[in-house]
Amino acid sequence: MEGFRLREPANFLAAETAEGFIGRSGYDGEIGPESWGQQVFPRFIKGSGFETAPSSLSMWADLESLTAFSYSGVHADALKHGRKWQVERRWPALVLWWTDSRPNWSDGVERFERLHDHGTGPDSFNFKDPYGPDGKRISIDRARVRELAALNAERHKDLMAHVLVQKS
Repeated sequence: MEGFRLREPANFLAAETAEGFIGRSGYDGEIGPESWGQQVFPRFIKGSGFETAPSSLSMWADLESLTAFSYSGVHADALKHGRKWQVERRWPALVLWWTDSRPNWSDGVERFERLHDHGTGPDSFNFKDPYGPDGKRISIDRARVRELAALNAERHKDLMAHVLVQKS
């Protein structure tokens, strides 16, 4: 996991400057954004060896913005190397939901456990089976994702060069 942790500052900076980013929780006792409540972890992670695994809680304007950030640039580079850093997971990689107020870590864990236990639904879903704010299944607009990824790439070209230099 150390390889992922070393990329966290670049990932956080890329997120914070990406199109559609609204905000993210910080962590108690660390310099940076305010923590959105006490950080907690899903029940099925306890005892798995992932108690200190990286986790994040963030808000985005829409699914396309989050998809563009997640699957391009420095975050995509981290995902590409993730197989080297992680053991097999038996839980979802992430949970998504619509909200009009800032969530806290407990909100995220509750929805993460719901997704794990019951699968996708309007209040806890993933990129493969997304729902809209109205609770109906939707498709992610891939053309818009490509546009946003290109915009972010332009914003982050110096950041990506820094990450590539660190890997050398």
